[in-house]
Amino acid sequence: MAEGSLDPAVAEVRRAVRAALPDSGTVIVALSGGADSLALAAATAFEARSRGIEVISVTVDHGLQEGSADAAATAAATAEGLGIRAEIVRVDVDSAGGPEAAARDARHAALRAAAVREDAPVLVGHTLDDQAETVLLGLARGSGAASLQGMAPRREDEDGTVWLRPLLGVRRQTTRAACAASDLEFWDDPHNLDPRFTRVRVRERVLPVLETELGPGIAEALARTAEQLREDAEAFDEMIHETIEDIVEHAEAGISVSVAALSANPAALRNRIIRLVVDSEFGVSLTRVQTVEVARLVTDWSGQGPIDLPGCTARRAGGQIVFTAR
Repeated sequence: MAEGSLDPAVAEVRRAVRAALPDSGTVIVALSGGADSLALAAATAFEARSRGIEVISVTVDHGLQEGSADAAATAAATAEGLGIRAEIVRVDVDSAGGPEAAARDARHAALRAAAVREDAPVLVGHTLDDQAETVLLGLARGSGAASLQGMAPRREDEDGTVWLRPLLGVRRQTTRAACAASDLEFWDDPHNLDPRFTRVRVRERVLPVLETELGPGIAEALARTAEQLREDAEAFDEMIHETIEDIVEHAEAGISVSVAALSANPAALRNRIIRLVVDSEFGVSLTRVQTVEVARLVTDWSGQGPIDLPGCTARRAGGQIVFTAR
């Protein structure tokens, strides 16, 4: 059937997936059974056939609510009906960081293990609505540009795992319409309607109010903001890596950065250098307050002593800012 005769929602999802898929090999679809991931799986199965790509779906059963095993089994059966090799991974979720964060960590670990085993990228069904919610949450938390960039269409972790998000330009209502048009029955996770979770309150209360009071198009505007900030961040990152090569030196039990070089850079670049140095050397992320305190060792030096940071300390020694492991 020609794409022009397809339901418009199905055609839109397929176009988005087509642009993101590799030319060959294997791909993994993170399949929860919800509308977004199910529409993604169906489009991936369709587009992969012409390229000879093998599609594997991984459904993670967190076991956090009654009926989760049945929902996972239904999702896997639906995937198999689409010609996808389906897997179900059952995980134990601890309470560290709260149930939502713990479930996310367990899910990512299961998907990462599958990606390593198959040497394949993982496709995730985040939509434009998810992107808008992420940006709005970042704004509310004052998290800075790194958070406001939202989710990248493609991200590669340090271990080589590649995460693809083909649907970041597709609305949630489109994925639901695509499932309906394809007679795919999806599962609505009750957690997605639970107001205990901040993201659910943003989705169900905050964004609708913004749309009512400020007019339609808020979600699209937030997603455009994320895209523009990612472009800026990529340019900044390139500048930072070029700069760091010249101003960073290894020190005993740590690393040091030239005070003169930091002082010569504008505040935005200086702060990014500080955050990147600490993250790269000690594997921790500094808050805005912590970053500014370290920067004061450069811009407002009055003999103040070492600054305690997560995993390290920062002090000024002569013409260097020295970061030492604690």
